[in-house]
Amino acid sequence: MTSRLALAAALLITTPAAAQQMGTIVGTVRDTSGAPVAGAKVEAVGAAFTLTGQDGRFRLQPVPAGLAHLRVAAFAFRLDSTDVTVPPGDSVSWNVTLKGGVFYLPGLVVTAGKRPESLENVAASVDVLSDTAIARRAVNTVDEAVNRVPGVQFINGQVNIRGSSGFEQGLGARVLLLVDGVPMNEADRAGIDWDLVPVDDAERIEIVKGAGSSLYGSAALGGVVNIITRDIPEGIHGRVRFFGGGFANPPDSLWKFRNFTGMQGGGSLTGSFGTDQVRGALTVGGRHSDGYRQQDASDYLQVAGRGEWLPDPVTHVRFTGTWATHQYQVPLAWCGPNQCANMRGLAYQPFLVDTADSGNHTRSDHGYLTATVTRTPDENTTWMGRASWLRTHFTDFQKAGDDFAVADRFGAEGRIVTTPSPDQTVTVGGELTDNQVTSDIFGNHTQEQFAAYGEAERVVGKLRLTAGVRADFLADDGAGLSAVISPRVAAVLPSTLGIWRASVGRGFRAASMGEKFVTTPVPPFEVVPNPSLHAETAWTGEIGNTAVITPWLSTNTAIFYTRATDYISPELVGDSIQFQNVQRARLAGVDVSLVASPFTPRLTTSVAYTYLDAWELATDSTPGRPLAFRPRHLVTLSADYAVGPASVGADFRYSSRFERVELYETDSRVAAKTLDLRAGWRFGQFDVRLLATNALNYIYTLAPRTLEPVATVTMTVTYVY
Repeated sequence: MTSRLALAAALLITTPAAAQQMGTIVGTVRDTSGAPVAGAKVEAVGAAFTLTGQDGRFRLQPVPAGLAHLRVAAFAFRLDSTDVTVPPGDSVSWNVTLKGGVFYLPGLVVTAGKRPESLENVAASVDVLSDTAIARRAVNTVDEAVNRVPGVQFINGQVNIRGSSGFEQGLGARVLLLVDGVPMNEADRAGIDWDLVPVDDAERIEIVKGAGSSLYGSAALGGVVNIITRDIPEGIHGRVRFFGGGFANPPDSLWKFRNFTGMQGGGSLTGSFGTDQVRGALTVGGRHSDGYRQQDASDYLQVAGRGEWLPDPVTHVRFTGTWATHQYQVPLAWCGPNQCANMRGLAYQPFLVDTADSGNHTRSDHGYLTATVTRTPDENTTWMGRASWLRTHFTDFQKAGDDFAVADRFGAEGRIVTTPSPDQTVTVGGELTDNQVTSDIFGNHTQEQFAAYGEAERVVGKLRLTAGVRADFLADDGAGLSAVISPRVAAVLPSTLGIWRASVGRGFRAASMGEKFVTTPVPPFEVVPNPSLHAETAWTGEIGNTAVITPWLSTNTAIFYTRATDYISPELVGDSIQFQNVQRARLAGVDVSLVASPFTPRLTTSVAYTYLDAWELATDSTPGRPLAFRPRHLVTLSADYAVGPASVGADFRYSSRFERVELYETDSRVAAKTLDLRAGWRFGQFDVRLLATNALNYIYTLAPRTLEPVATVTMTVTYVY
């Protein structure tokens, strides 16, 4: 026992000897014009790596003292490398100037394997949105940025990765949201609030496609989205951001619903201060929108903070938190036959709401706090411990009666990553989640989840093999435990034809308390609880290839297959609606994306296509049929052209007509075709962006009788100090 305690103390306690054997490298990466290069990968080969921030700065630690071979790479720049001597227990400065001309796409991915690893070593399909890409799109929320990622589609705020979720009215997302690796799905409905992180605080967003339950557990059935917030630079820095714009009026006077043009606007202010050991940042912001349809106005206010403490080169303590209040009107479905006072001779009024719902609105308060400690006592071992708290509190003010829910999600995790040899990496950890809900429609309930996981990676020649498993134990209201085992095996093989990857794993999603215990009227039905509802599971597999065809052309292709059982679905039982484990489903398809810089490095283009065959399998009592709310074809085209400080770009998205929907199945359905246009101008410390979404003002729906956003024009001005 004494020897075990001594070993634990050696890992957990900072010692001067450990700190003196490691050092830090700091610096800035710029291009030949002197402009900072954001998102560049800075690597001490065989030791550590990081990405540069928006200002081009980086801090690389811990790096073993002595001679280090450094390498810097960024998209559309030539690779640069040099040798630097790192002093023990101290830092050294190294600045880099990159020359343009070579197609190269570096990556740093922490979501796929719960540890930093190069993108080319990950055995899953991963898309990375850098802060540069987010700024170029001129979006104002995180979900707007994610919505144009290949294979990803939002339906009335609910995210789908390769058709995983469909549309379930915000209940039970089959995608897990992380903020800096911390799970953030809601405790009551297991849904996602995309406003938790101000968009300017995101350094990058990583989207992992396919089941990730072998490491992340429940909700990672269809994929994982990890929002990585910015590191705080040393010195005094500030950022001011304002945006404003308006919505197009209805294209026909018969749809007119107000006598003015709807507007939206908002802003945020960020200030930070940092030394070599202590840093902090605070963001305050808000926005208002008149909405693009009747009863669609909203107001949003938010305060977000981050803090860092680096007591020595091998220890990093990080704190993050946010609190926000969102008050918004609830348009729900548009007016159908005889649902509006004046239908103006039309069968439907897409810009008006049912008079029975007029006046409905919601107040939603939410926030989170996290604390994470990461320590690298030696070059082969890193351990991490974190604690988190997420709270959501909503009140629905309705004519039929108000509803409310207060939900808390408490979480803790410990993890150790060790490299016993240069060709082997082992990750082990445990996780605890305690969900508590007080609600008039969900009741008062608790849900506990305990988990242990492990994953080992081994390099054999050129082949990189990975095997892992996670065991989750679930309990509602302190009742008996149920267990879910989620294994996964994967392989990565570099070749002359690109980098091949293959994986097979199991995913699951625990039934949310909202699905299990809900009791609420939905005229003419009553939604009733189902305490016996259990977890849905799926086996998923993928074979993919990433290749650099020429210095200006790269491709990424994946064939995927998912077989799901016990899918949770709302079912009609007599005069009631109840969530039940009824569906068996198959989702198979192909993801293909191509990125090219033809003719000139100033022009970047991309084409992405997802083919999806989503089918609800037949049972003894029901025939097979297409899964609802899944497009068979999803196409995304993008192009950006930059000349000096100016840039222009466009995105086109095509989503084929849903083959099946739930509710109003006889309503006409059309394909979605939207065009977004953007332009930007950077001068000095100012950045101006103009964005026109749905520029052709295409009128369409994705959720039943719910109008998607009309043409919207916004201008965003950012000043960075």
